[in-house]
Formats: sequence, structure tokens, C-alpha cells
Amino acid sequence: MEEQRTRICGGPPWARGGGPPRMRHWEARRNAARVPWPSAIVLAVFVMVGTGFAGENQPDRESVDAFARLLLLAGPALLLLRNRRPVVSVFGVSAVALVYIGAGYPYGPVFITVAVGAFAAVVSGHRRAAWWAVGGLWLGHLLIAHWLYEYLPPGKDDAAPWGQELVIAAWVVAILAASELVRVRREVWARERVERAAAEKRRADEERLRIARELHDVLAHSISVINVQAGVGLALLDSNPEQARSALTTIKAASKEALGEVRQVLDTLRTPGDAPRAPAPGLDRLPELIEQAASAGLSVEVETEGERIGLPPGTDLAAFRIVQEALTNVVRHSGSRTARVRIAYAPGRLGLRIDDEGPATGSDAGGSGNGLVGMRERAAALGGTIEAGPRPDGGFRVRADLPVQPKETM
Repeated sequence: MEEQRTRICGGPPWARGGGPPRMRHWEARRNAARVPWPSAIVLAVFVMVGTGFAGENQPDRESVDAFARLLLLAGPALLLLRNRRPVVSVFGVSAVALVYIGAGYPYGPVFITVAVGAFAAVVSGHRRAAWWAVGGLWLGHLLIAHWLYEYLPPGKDDAAPWGQELVIAAWVVAILAASELVRVRREVWARERVERAAAEKRRADEERLRIARELHDVLAHSISVINVQAGVGLALLDSNPEQARSALTTIKAASKEALGEVRQVLDTLRTPGDAPRAPAPGLDRLPELIEQAASAGLSVEVETEGERIGLPPGTDLAAFRIVQEALTNVVRHSGSRTARVRIAYAPGRLGLRIDDEGPATGSDAGGSGNGLVGMRERAAALGGTIEAGPRPDGGFRVRADLPVQPKETM
């Protein structure tokens, strides 16, 4: 027996950390195409106005002159590059802030531009650049506030208290930590979007496979019956018109039933999610299947073991299609005109066995076609197994074992 197995690996490499490469690249290109003019203008206005108020409360610092305002505008201007060149932007705003502080101007909203630049760099994946830029600004401030203050404006300035440095360090860590949190959340959202898209594609593929399987099973069986009966009708058209008429009647009934089932499958395809207009076939329609097989010249014996139970719709449909496909293969590929179907009910299991005496009439009687593949897929989808192959004493056997959750005793 040929086994078909699917080995599930550990997922794409990016599933263990970081975002999917294609998604990151696409998001980077999308972000790079945007120039954040509105936010930069708002930030420039806020920094200019806020620094004016801050200067009034820091009379010991240098007054805000034209050079100071040029530096205050340079920060928001550099932030226009934060989507395209985040590394350049964060180092630029840090350098501007360091020059501003070194020139003795008032402390204030100038550091907001550094926070925005660091945030943009971390979120875009340049965390080391952000840490280096902000860390360099903090070290530069240490040098200015504790060692170089005697040589830099404002005049007669004293060393800054060390407690102030702890506050600045806490502010820096808080900004970078918040940026890291946002970066991680964005990567999680990106992975979830990719996983949802993959799940939707997988569901669509499974639905297409299910519909293709249904169409194959319906058409293969009905066309096999029609083919046999058409041959009988042609052979007896002149010598036995009544039997030829019976064959044509069988062809009409088989084609009508096939069209009905095909229409039902196509309705499901056109209106996904809606309830089907007709119930799916199950083992309760086995007498109709046997009657169709008999019209094709195949005598079917059915044997049932165990207490019959109500089957879930999916299991019931799979069992019916397996029996249908097995009988179709007997009609098409076996010289035997007799088949035996055995249905065994057991707690939590349903066993099917379809035998024919053979011999095979074609080179593909061993089961290499799509029919047996479809049966294996149906059984595997339910967690069951299919064995199909020649019997030691001749003929062919299909054996299915399906798990069952009983619904009700019949």
C-alpha cells in the first residue's frame, strides 16, 4: 500500500522571531514613500513655542536667539527623513540637540525631537543606531554639564547636579523601552496578518480540493454507469429494443442524479457559508448506489456488523463516497460482476471493506488513479486510513477505517 504523508515542519524561519522578510521589506518601502510633513510642522511649532516658555523660566541660560531657533527648526526638518533614512535622522537630531545644549540654550522641548527620531529608528528595526545616538547624546550632556561647563556658555555656570542625570537617564530608557514595545507589537501584528492570510488561503485550497473531490466522485460513478449502459444500448438497439430502452432509461436516471449532485456542489461554491439546499449523501443512500451498480451489470452484496449508529455528516459523506468510488472502480477496471460491501460499526470506529473477485481488465487496476487518491484524502481528513490493493487470492480490496463520534442510536 502506498502511503501519502505530509510532514509539517517548524514553520517559516521568521516564525521564531522577527517579522516575515517580505512583509518587513514591503512595509519599509511603503513607509519610505511617505514624507511626514504634517507631524514635522506640528512638532516644529510646538518646539518653538514651548522653548519660548521654557526660556522665560530659565533666566540663567542663554536667550533664544536666531541660531537657537535655527537649531530648533533643524530637528523637525531632520525628522522628515525618519521614514526613508531613520539612522541619519536619529543621529542628526541627537547631534542638533547636543549642539543646542552645548550652546547654553534653555532645556525644553528640543529633546522631543530626539525621542521621535529614536522611536522611528527602533520601530523600523535600527535599534542599535537609536541606542548609540541617544547614548551618545547622554554622554555628551555629561561632559558638558560636569566637565566642559567652564568653557561653554552661559558664563559663570556651575556643574549640574548628579540627580538631574539620573532623571535624564530614566527618560532615555523609558523612550527606548516604549519604542521596543511598539516594535515588538508591530512585528506580532505583521506575523498575525501573514498567518491569517495563509490560513484563509489554506481554507480556500481545502475548499477547492473538497469540491474537486465531490465532482470527481459524482461524475466518475455516473459516467461509468452511463458508459456501460450506452454500450449495452448500442449492442441491443436492433436485436432487443426493449432492453436497449431500459439501458437508455438508466442513462437518463443516472445523468439526472449526477446533474443534481453537481448543481448542489456548484451552489456551495457560489454561496460559501450558506446551508446546502439538499442534504449531503450518506450511507442511508446505499440502496440507491447498489441499484445504480446493478443497472451497470454489477451485483453488490452488503453485510453489516455491529449496532448501527448515526454518523456525523462528514463521516457519513466520506463513507458513502468511498463505497461509491470503490464500486465505480469495480465497474471500470474489474472483470468481476460481483462485489461485496462490508460495513462494521464499532465503538468510536467505522470499518468499510469492498471486495471484488477480479481479474483486472486494465493496466491501471492497481489503484494509481485519482479515485484512490481522493479516498485516501477523505479518510486522512477525518483521521482515518485507507488500504487498497490486490488480494492474495486475486481480485481487489479496499479497506477503510474511520473514527466516529456517535450521534444517536438508530
